[in-house]
This record gives sequence, structure tokens and C-alpha cells, in this order.
Amino acid sequence: MALDNYFTGIQHVGIPAGNLDETIAFYEKLGFEKAGQFLYEGNRCAFMKYGNLMIETWEGDKIADKDGAINHISLNTTDADAALKEAKSMGLNVIDNEIQTRPFWEKGIRFFNIYGPNHEKIEFCEIVK
Repeated sequence: MALDNYFTGIQHVGIPAGNLDETIAFYEKLGFEKAGQFLYEGNRCAFMKYGNLMIETWEGDKIADKDGAINHISLNTTDADAALKEAKSMGLNVIDNEIQTRPFWEKGIRFFNIYGPNHEKIEFCEIVK
């Protein structure tokens, strides 16, 4: 098997926010719509959508307001368990040895992260149906 058997393309780009309200307003000025807003461990998180582009932005990340502050890119994953198994078997630099979860969207998400060769985080995220 190959890891690309388990994802269908980019799901979102994760950008930390210094001020979430200002960030939401900025992207709305650009024509984005708020697709969802959630609370996780006391921090607000919003998903801003424009066409097929989704941005996840959240409060409470110390890297916010710094040049290059893109936290991760997320790939739309069809089977997080199988993708994690494949990533491990390929010897990739896996950050999360187990599937992570968040209470986002109707039934939550399941995901894991790897590092790319430039220390970029790549998230494999399955929206639970």
C-alpha cells in the first residue's frame, strides 16, 4: 500500500491567531465565510472557508503573530488508522504514535501528524462521519 491511498487532497491550513476575532474579521473581508467555530481546552478555534480552501485558526499558540506562523497543512484522510499504520511502516517521522481526537464538527475528528524534511507538520485528518 501507499500512504496516498488514504488521503484525497488538502483539507485545511492551520494558522494560529493572536486575536481570533480580528482574524475572523480579516478573512471575512477577503470573502471567506466562517464554516465552524469550536472551543477546545479553553481556546476558541474557527474554520474559515473560501471555495475549496479552508483555514483553521485558533487562539493560545505562542507562535502566533510571527513571520512564517503556519502551524500545519492538513490532508483530508479517509482512514486515519490505516494511514498511521502505513506512515509508520514507511519509516516516516511520525509525531503522534496514536490517533488524536478533537470534538470538532458534528462527530469529531481523528488525526495524526508527521514531520516533513523541513520540520513542517503534515496532519492526516479524518472527519468522522
